[in-house]
Amino acid sequence: MSALPSPSNSTEPLQILHEVFGYQAFRGPQAPIVDHVVGGGDALVLMPTGGGKSLCYQIPAIARQRAGHGVAIVVSPLIALMHDQVGALHEAGVNAAFLNSTLDWAQTQDVERRLARAEITLLYAAPERVTTPRFLELMDGLASRGKLSLFAIDEAHCVSQWGHDFRPEYRALTVLHQRYAGVPRIALTATADALTRADIVERLQLEEARQFVSSFDRPNIRYSIVEKKDATTQLLRFIEREHEGEAGVVYCQSRKRVEDVAVALQSAGINALPYHAGLDSAVRQKHQDRFLREDGIVMVATIAFGMGIDKPDVRFVGHLDMPKNIEGYYQETGRAGRDGAPADAWMVYGLQDVVNQRRMIDESPAGEEFKQVMRGKLDALLSLAEASDCRRVRLLGYFGEQSTPCGNCDNCITPPQVWDGTDAARKLLSTIYRVQQQSGISFGAGHIMDILRGKATEKVKQFGHESISTFGLGAEFSEVQLRGVLRQLIATGALAVDTEAFNTLKLTEGSRAVLKGEASVALRESVSSPASRSGGKTRREKTPRGAPSPAAAALDAAGQARFAALKAWRAEVAREHNLPAYVIFHDATLATIAERAPVTLEDLQGISGIGSKKLEAYGADVLRVCSSF
Repeated sequence: MSALPSPSNSTEPLQILHEVFGYQAFRGPQAPIVDHVVGGGDALVLMPTGGGKSLCYQIPAIARQRAGHGVAIVVSPLIALMHDQVGALHEAGVNAAFLNSTLDWAQTQDVERRLARAEITLLYAAPERVTTPRFLELMDGLASRGKLSLFAIDEAHCVSQWGHDFRPEYRALTVLHQRYAGVPRIALTATADALTRADIVERLQLEEARQFVSSFDRPNIRYSIVEKKDATTQLLRFIEREHEGEAGVVYCQSRKRVEDVAVALQSAGINALPYHAGLDSAVRQKHQDRFLREDGIVMVATIAFGMGIDKPDVRFVGHLDMPKNIEGYYQETGRAGRDGAPADAWMVYGLQDVVNQRRMIDESPAGEEFKQVMRGKLDALLSLAEASDCRRVRLLGYFGEQSTPCGNCDNCITPPQVWDGTDAARKLLSTIYRVQQQSGISFGAGHIMDILRGKATEKVKQFGHESISTFGLGAEFSEVQLRGVLRQLIATGALAVDTEAFNTLKLTEGSRAVLKGEASVALRESVSSPASRSGGKTRREKTPRGAPSPAAAALDAAGQARFAALKAWRAEVAREHNLPAYVIFHDATLATIAERAPVTLEDLQGISGIGSKKLEAYGADVLRVCSSF
């Protein structure tokens, strides 16, 4: 077995990428971002989940530390993310640490002493800690000696009130520019529309920063949105048909819903766990650790779960309730398919989702300007849900990116039928108007539809609404069709939900144009279950339970055996180090090793994901595992 090459102490970014992280080339805009920040420039980076944001500050931190500039401070909002990032850096041979509430006093003092001596390359801390007098004093000491090299502000959308996950503590980070004006800053996020982006620049005083905006496209993700009927049954059918035995995340709006859905999935034999803020913190941590470290677990969660989750093999993200806006939807769906293999973003939604989201906006204590912006963001998401054209074109267009039909979303694979709902819309609005005129009060959607369809229910008879002139005029329309019309009328502002009067319907100024025939209403036919795919593609081919990951699909029988043995070895190492398995090696790295069947350490060099430290730490073990075949 040949001796390993001695690692260099190069400050050249490409050399660091190769030696430390084991990658041969930068991806997308990583190279210009890294060069800009290594040179001392400020940057705002928008890059999709899985696009390699972390390297954009980790490599500059290493390069600037080697050049004598000292410590990089990484502002990170989540403890779990800090742990995994620091663990991955340790595996790569980088001196990293975190300061958070999981450390005892002695451990905290040890980290602070190493920080004060500038012995750490990257230090992770939450925004609340970074802005405390104690931490600022430590940074003052470093800055006075020229040993404060870089500030990286991760999940930067948290600073914006228009962002989908606003955190007031991020606002205090303006102190970094005011107090350490000469230290470069890089703010990073996976999700920000133009309004949020402008707010980040203003709040973090990044007016002079260079902006790097990557494509938001995640071509491996298939977007599908279906009408909600029995959401839990629809979810079960979706998982059983397309993702049996695979890892996924299912988002629900309420804690009770999370618990109920998790129980339903477990009863159906699916390995599901609940996650929400009402659970004991130790239980939440246990569930998150299991999701990250075990295969095939489905996490049912509120949006309290997910930020910073780096698990690469999440094969689907489902939404059983509509998110608040496209940014939240994009951020959450982006947790699927980080490994680049096919994944699904699947959502069910219905009229009640629209009503609930409108009510939450209207009842919030925020000012009217904020409410108007939030209504606009919700309308954009409703437009995406009701669209009959390419989902991806709509989604990317929201972020200002032009694209062409993807051929991979539900609408592209099975173009929906479109029908003219103008007549139905006018009859619905007329019914609402006449009911209010006769009774002096408003009613909900179900009652209005019953009148229009000519259903003489007890309630219709009680109020004498069978005498209204529109009674039975819409008998040709199904309830599903009328609910679609109502959703679109609410989405476009031609109809409103009175949240103070038991979610009843009321006319708006926008109703007039529809009633007068000045506005048309075009709607997609209802789709309530995964459509059969045209062109013989009935559904995505799923990986059978217990089969290798997509990364290893092309291996021959011997390669599959090596891959399975390498995965078993990796699992043991990950347990010993208390880290997710992908932090040791990604599946793609193991698949390349299995294909190459290495005999010497030289055979392992150049494999993506094997840097010098990992080659030194694990090379001999990898060769031993492979030699058994």
